[in-house]
Amino acid sequence: MNNMGFLYFARAAFTSGGCLSIYAGKYTGRCFCVTLFSGAPAGFRAKEYSQEAANGKNKVCQYVCYNLHHRTLVKIQGQDTNPFLQGIITNDMGLLESGQTAMYSHMLNVQGRTLYDIMLYSLKEAATGHGVFLECDSTIKDSILRHLKMYKLRRMVNINPCPELSVWAVLPRQKNTGQEAGKPEILSSEKAFVWETDPRTHTMGWRLVLDSQVDPVDIIASCQQGDTDEYHRHRYEIGLPEGVMDLPPGVALPLESNLVYMQGISFSKGCYIGQELTARTHHTGVIRKRLMPIRLSAPVEGLEEGAALQTQSGKPAGKHRSGIGELGLSLIRIAHAKEVLTLKSSEDTAVTLEVSVPDWWPKDMKVN
Repeated sequence: MNNMGFLYFARAAFTSGGCLSIYAGKYTGRCFCVTLFSGAPAGFRAKEYSQEAANGKNKVCQYVCYNLHHRTLVKIQGQDTNPFLQGIITNDMGLLESGQTAMYSHMLNVQGRTLYDIMLYSLKEAATGHGVFLECDSTIKDSILRHLKMYKLRRMVNINPCPELSVWAVLPRQKNTGQEAGKPEILSSEKAFVWETDPRTHTMGWRLVLDSQVDPVDIIASCQQGDTDEYHRHRYEIGLPEGVMDLPPGVALPLESNLVYMQGISFSKGCYIGQELTARTHHTGVIRKRLMPIRLSAPVEGLEEGAALQTQSGKPAGKHRSGIGELGLSLIRIAHAKEVLTLKSSEDTAVTLEVSVPDWWPKDMKVN
């Protein structure tokens, strides 16, 4: 018997409900549903069973995994990895040196505006020297490789893309219970290059990196694959930006983009590219605009990038960034965050929108 288990007994029981019961000899972690057509009587269907099915209990998958095709990985490895990255990211590489295994950060331009939002994961291979996987938006992979190599100079590091790996997000099926979900059991840890709690906020679940040929459903207990659009809807609903659509390179400012709330910046680490403006803004304590989740009164087609938001009286209230359906992210003037705002599409169609304050923000965050 392999470690994934196998089905050793099946019993078809025709009941008044017309159900087929399937029992597993060893729990595989996979939730499944089978529908039989050929030769099956009307109403004949299969029930889902898990390990508890043998005890007569139905169990629905507790977790959903999403294949993040819009994210890719770069491997950075060598004895100078930490000092190299320390000078070009907003967060502190010392966190990874002290035992933390995942970290969120931005790379800025010299004007202090965001170029790339990234996540860093410590490599497991201790024998080959320190290194990290860098996760970034797949559309700017070539740009970030050029950026890294430009600042590499004589550093002893190797920088290589990882097209053979895939990035997955794993979220609890019940996302809005008000309680932090427990980390799923992983059945084959050796197949996971990365298996970490999302460092931005616990409401984003866990990050998983696998060989592209491996199905996460085979190695995570009680998990099934989901539509990636559901992942993006979840992000927009809770107000978490990710990638170039939400954080346009050279436009977005890190503090307006809530980098502090996502544990993505250190104000004590010393100098890095773009640090001067960011530190000055932080120490003045004045941030008049923030990237916030919005809900449109109706989905809008043909929105221009940076479409203007207005109050009911016509005052400027911010700019729209991106979204899916009626959900999205907009850069909102905090003074108008509690008002009903309007947004016009390129076809001159106007809709109203409401702004919300994310639950994962600090409780003392004030919106006038």
